[in-house]
This record gives sequence, structure tokens and C-alpha cells, in this order.
Amino acid sequence: MKLVKNIAIALTAAAAFAGASFGAGADKHPMQMEWEFEGPFGKMDMSSAQRGWQVYKQVCSACHSLKYFRFRNLADLGYEEDMIKAWAAEYEVAGEVDDAGDPTVRAARPEDAFPSPFPNDNAARASNGGALPPDLSLMAKARHDGPNYIYSLLVGYEDAPAGRDMPAGKQYNPYFKGGAISMAPPLAEGIVEYEDGTAATPEQMAKDVTNFLMYVAEPKLTARHHMGLKVLLFLGILTIILYFSMKKIWKPVKSGKNFYEDK
Repeated sequence: MKLVKNIAIALTAAAAFAGASFGAGADKHPMQMEWEFEGPFGKMDMSSAQRGWQVYKQVCSACHSLKYFRFRNLADLGYEEDMIKAWAAEYEVAGEVDDAGDPTVRAARPEDAFPSPFPNDNAARASNGGALPPDLSLMAKARHDGPNYIYSLLVGYEDAPAGRDMPAGKQYNPYFKGGAISMAPPLAEGIVEYEDGTAATPEQMAKDVTNFLMYVAEPKLTARHHMGLKVLLFLGILTIILYFSMKKIWKPVKSGKNFYEDK
């Protein structure tokens, strides 16, 4: 009976894993990449994230917003205030209502969030074959196996399998739910010219923009990991102090003496 029970538990765990992996309806599970931010000692690859900001700005921002990320957050990526102000000024956001009661627009400022490239969802759908481009602010955390999902989706476009009919205007991507995605392959060799001279291959750009989106979703990840290590170090030292204090206090008790008799 115990063996049967163990087998049942193992099968249940396997089913749960399979459900997590393929519950989204994708044909393939995301590729498993190695990321510097993984694990308790992980940290952001800032150089890669900076290149990823270039990819987002020059490619992804045409369709996708970052409504939970503010221009000023780019300072933690190593950019100067003047650069951030200049980038923000390239975008327009809603301003104050004028004296006639009409809405106005103004140039964005560092404290503003990244605006959507479309005035509303209907306009976004109309420009993308009826599909609504998702906001990317939390994409690295919102999707199962988020970073690997993003990377796999960006580089995973393939020819549709034989006998599989694709709807008009759709591309086959086995990492996307249902396999039919409205977004055309966004990355092509050399589409971005990196400031640091790195070769802009599709794989490199996918990796970099994934690092950037992970930073957007977890801007304090490195600081949080550092704080966690400091807390563990403190608790370790405290444990040692308490252990030897306990030994000191209980030593006379174990020998049949009162601790305070020695005072």
C-alpha cells in the first residue's frame, strides 16, 4: 500500500508539473536559459539590461507600453538625469485640462510612466490585426517561467507543422498559447546598433531585452538579494552568540549549582 501511495504522489507531482509547463496551451515548454539574476546570489546584468533598453525603445515600444515603469527608474541602470529627461521628452502624455475644458498633452517628464503607443485599446487592436499588445511592465513575472518564456517567444518563430492551417495574419510560434501569434518576428540581424558595439543578433537582442524586462519587473532585485545575505549573516552570528550564551548560562545548572552563586 505504501508503494502504491508513493507512486500516486509521484504521478500527481508529474501531472502538476506538466500542467504548469503546458497549461498555457503552448506546443513547447520555454527554453531553459542561464540568467545572472537567478538564485539567492543573483544580480542584474546591467550591461545587458542597458542594451535591452535600446531594443525596447527602438523595437518593442512601437506596440508595447510599460505603464508601471517610470522614466526616472532608468537612473538605476546607470543613465544620467539629462539623458533620462531627453528620452522622456520624446513622448507625450496627458496634460492638464485647459480653461475651455479640453484635454491637453505635454512632453513627458522623468516622473511619468512610459505611455502606451496607442490612445486606447481599440486603436491598439485596429493596428495589430485585432490583437491587443500586452503591457510589458510585469511580463517577466506574470508569465510562467517568465524570462525563459520571453526569450523563447522572441526567437522561437518557426514554419507551421505540416497540415496545420494558420489564420490569416498569424505567425506560428510554438511557445505561444495556441501557437498562432499576431506579432510578426520582431527581431532581425542588425535591426539595432548597440552603443557598446555588441553584435545585435536576434538571440543577443532577445537575451538583452529579457534582462531589461526582468529589471523593469524587479528593479530592486539585486538590492533585495544583498539585504537577504546580510540578514542571513546577521542571523548566523546571532545564533553563534546565543549558543555560547546558553552554554554559559546552563553550565552551572547542569553541574548542580545555581548560576547566581558564582556572582
